[in-house]
Amino acid sequence: MKHINNIESYQSINETVVTIGTFDGVHIGHQKIIKRLINSAKQHNLKSVILTFFPHPRMVLQKDSNIKLINTIDERTKIINELGVDFLLIKKFTNEFSRLSAEDFVKKILVKKLHSKNVIIGYDHRFGRNRNANLEDLKTFGALYNFEVEEISVQDIDDVAVSSTKIRNALNEGNIEKANKYLGYYFMLTGTVVKGKGLGRQLGFPTANINIKEDYKLIPKQGSYVISALIENKTVYGMMNIGMNPTVNGDKESIEVHFFNFDKAIYNKKIQIDMLHRLRDEVKFESVEALKLQLLKDKETSLAYIKNKL
Repeated sequence: MKHINNIESYQSINETVVTIGTFDGVHIGHQKIIKRLINSAKQHNLKSVILTFFPHPRMVLQKDSNIKLINTIDERTKIINELGVDFLLIKKFTNEFSRLSAEDFVKKILVKKLHSKNVIIGYDHRFGRNRNANLEDLKTFGALYNFEVEEISVQDIDDVAVSSTKIRNALNEGNIEKANKYLGYYFMLTGTVVKGKGLGRQLGFPTANINIKEDYKLIPKQGSYVISALIENKTVYGMMNIGMNPTVNGDKESIEVHFFNFDKAIYNKKIQIDMLHRLRDEVKFESVEALKLQLLKDKETSLAYIKNKL
């Protein structure tokens, strides 16, 4: 896949089949649409193109929006790359772009820039200034500019909408397995390993503290989870706590991972944490010793879960 971070840099004479959307989560509903895109491209000997936007339109148009996204833009790119699309084009969403008329969007981007011969779009898709153009308008432009419009059915769109809602709700509730079911892959947190206070090592459970720079990334409900990560091309399992560390009077939320059978220094490395299973809520224990006993139980439970899954 060719990944173009700025659509203005895209230069190609290839005719294309295009689908458009934010694709946050790239979940099973999105994957269904993307497979349809790829199949259509192969059938008509065209290049498959996903046109997506970043930042999320709500981040730009609603300044007070506290929207949290299932994926960072890098995570979204990684997942789409694995699906086999020819091109992923990212259009920077700005106030200026939001004022582009529907016909100018079609003419300048779909026709002139992308050489679209087929556009796969949802029955309820709206575009152009004030989102005032719809599917029927796109079909009219298609007849004018010589491209086909393939409609994604109500059923498929409902699958997409329901999945996104369910994923966000599941993550906020800590129901990681339900979220993973709708994603079709393990929900991930991607961040850099930074130095913490060293409290985990004092307890016999050294941790890697994960710093996620993207403040728009949705962080699941506080608590303890079973996780895996690929480190130095090896899958390493462990348990992770998201929370305030109330037993030791923590004053801000942290994401700390204790890896099993792994104790190398990985400071400043960027790693992806895949979340497999929720263990429990975060609890304030009566003493550090009580916390240590619970961590031993958590490790035992985690290892049993991993053994059962492998």
